Amino acid sequence: MTLVYMFPGQGTQRAGMGGDLFDRFRAMTAVADAVLGYSVADLCLHDPHERLGLTIYTQPAVYVVNALSYAAARADGSAVPDVAVGHSLGEYNALETAGVFGFADGLQLVVARATAMARVRDGGMCAVLGMDEAVIRLLLRRAGLEAVEVANHNTQDQTILGGPVAKLESAAALLKDSGARAVRRLPVSGPFHTGHMSPAAEEFGRLLARTPLAAPAFPVIANRTALPYTEATMADVLREQIDHPVLWRQTVESLLDSDADTVFEEAGDSTVLTRMLRSIRAERDTR
Repeated sequence: MTLVYMFPGQGTQRAGMGGDLFDRFRAMTAVADAVLGYSVADLCLHDPHERLGLTIYTQPAVYVVNALSYAAARADGSAVPDVAVGHSLGEYNALETAGVFGFADGLQLVVARATAMARVRDGGMCAVLGMDEAVIRLLLRRAGLEAVEVANHNTQDQTILGGPVAKLESAAALLKDSGARAVRRLPVSGPFHTGHMSPAAEEFGRLLARTPLAAPAFPVIANRTALPYTEATMADVLREQIDHPVLWRQTVESLLDSDADTVFEEAGDSTVLTRMLRSIRAERDTR
């Protein structure tokens, strides 16, 4: 049996997230507060200034809650995973779990990543349901909407697009009229994981180039390649993750192919990755 631990990313944030974890793990919470310069518990539990939806606050908050959730799972008896994966931002939790960097160092990287990504404005993302990705690409190209790009390969039934807001709205109307079951805007502030994020990738890459990154203690599968991280290429792959698509479906399928007895656990009370896993498994069963 292979145990895979999954960490969700941006988009799972909500007021009240983390619950009693901040009191349970006061030392980790204090470290987070020292890095951030504000109370992460107050942000997550109450969001008094309505900042939780802003990228520079969302990403650190999700990272901290993911880390506390994993600490709780381990304290409650969960085994060390054989493999870790994370969706977008969640990949930093997977790497921290595998010992690539410590909790505080990972949080500092997340803050820098969020700051760089937040500088890219006039963009957003949407989920397209019920339309094949190849058809989506064809329709966008024929309509001259190449500025709208595939950002996440989530499942066969769900593809995430990113691009400038006006172009994204045009694409949404086109895809709905062309037979997509639904097109839904996502609660993010930029066209993440598309070529529009190249300035952010370049900015963040300069920090990564001078950041010590250890070899993972167990495999962590990269969003960028759907292959395990290696110490030699880790900084480059993390930089490219920002402006290239998340290969989530390919990652899950490779894990399912490698061991029929693979067991997946998702951090915290999020079920978004568990639902995607269920969809991917169902898609495989119908082939």
